Amino acid sequence: MDDAPRVVLAKLGLDGHDRGLKVVARILRDAGMEVVYLGLRQSPEAVARVAQQEDADAVGLSMHNASHLTLGPLMVRALRDLGLGTPVVIGGIIPDDDAEQLRAAGVAAVFTPGAPLADITGWLESALDERDATVTRRTPRTEKDRPWISSSTRASSSSRPSPYR
Repeated sequence: MDDAPRVVLAKLGLDGHDRGLKVVARILRDAGMEVVYLGLRQSPEAVARVAQQEDADAVGLSMHNASHLTLGPLMVRALRDLGLGTPVVIGGIIPDDDAEQLRAAGVAAVFTPGAPLADITGWLESALDERDATVTRRTPRTEKDRPWISSSTRASSSSRPSPYR
């Protein structure tokens, strides 16, 4: 999994609707990506620190409580404050006009309910391929470098049954 794209997923603020994000986590994992799921009630600063520690390739957020215009730009800013250019992807109930404002604020992509799952994985793979053509990885990805995450606790499609079957 060392070369697999690493995506940090989280719910910011008080939004407690996480089923969709869990489904996306499973889809990304099944597509061969490494998923770091932070769960509910995260702050932009906490997510940015984890993205930095994990050398994340992307940060995915799920928004269902109309806080996207506030929290989306704060997430982008928190990453930039740490010197990271990690793309932020937001999914959820986002009106078209708001999606344009989010993109203008630095959010890389916005996906709404009903977006084909292949579009999400395809966008991530394409964006990361473009980035990889110009950037080299900052840190190695080995268990030795990240002892707090053991291979026995990392989700993989072969070792963990789906909670959705």
